[in-house]
Amino acid sequence: MSASKLTRLKELIEGYGSCLVAYSGGVDSVFLAQVARDVLGDRALAVIADSPSLPRRELAEALDLAGKFQIPVRVVKTAEFDNPSYLANPNNRCYFCKHELFTELVPLAREGGFAVIAYGENASDVGDHRPGAKAAAEFQVKAPLKEAGLTKQEIRELSADLGLPTADKPQMACLSSRIPYGERVTPEKLRMIEEAEFTLKDMGFYDVRVRHHELKTAAFQLGHQLSQEGTKQEGVAHLARIELGASELPKLVETGAYVTVAEALKKLGYLHVTLDLAGYRRGSVNEALKLVQAGAED
Repeated sequence: MSASKLTRLKELIEGYGSCLVAYSGGVDSVFLAQVARDVLGDRALAVIADSPSLPRRELAEALDLAGKFQIPVRVVKTAEFDNPSYLANPNNRCYFCKHELFTELVPLAREGGFAVIAYGENASDVGDHRPGAKAAAEFQVKAPLKEAGLTKQEIRELSADLGLPTADKPQMACLSSRIPYGERVTPEKLRMIEEAEFTLKDMGFYDVRVRHHELKTAAFQLGHQLSQEGTKQEGVAHLARIELGASELPKLVETGAYVTVAEALKKLGYLHVTLDLAGYRRGSVNEALKLVQAGAED
């Protein structure tokens, strides 16, 4: 089945004539960029957006991988952090991010003579909360993986057939997705999240998310009063909620690694370090959104 879908994907890409691929270094975009290069040669170009929401290590790995597989790639700076709507972190934050990305890609495609812009949405994403898809539709960005009916698992299997090291790479959403809707996105928070997650990954953990929560308690009120009086006071404490793959939870607890993790994350600025016993699950930031929607329907 996946072989016929791959054939369909190649037909779609060949039909484009030329293609600019929104590239992130993740499973889907690497696979799409590789197939586009195989089909179109130098009529395909991968473009990666650089901003504080992309971990430095991820950027370096994405560029290194493109070099190894001879995927032409270009880096563009995006300015979603200049957009107050993005920083406010509403539940459609991804719309503003993708809108900024495609705003940068459209003139780049025009200047390079690329007929189509494509990105890595796939068939498994259908029905998920994906505001970025609205921006893609507005800019007429193609989603050939989805159109070919390729699921995430099939993309992983085909990636393995192509020898791509991303075949078994963990899911990797942008760092801003670790912050609950309604709590502001800042470069400082993203730095804390990035360093916290790589602390865990460097200890051998695979499926890792560090959810970043603000704590506004009586201490916050006191801090606000002191700052009003001219005394420097942060006023907001931070809590890290760690999500790990279900099979990895015992490793953290039984080996005593949680002590090292807690100490490391507190040095990064977290007042409290907690473990989510439900483990890592895709889109857990949307759980509160679903509760609100369910309450509105009652």
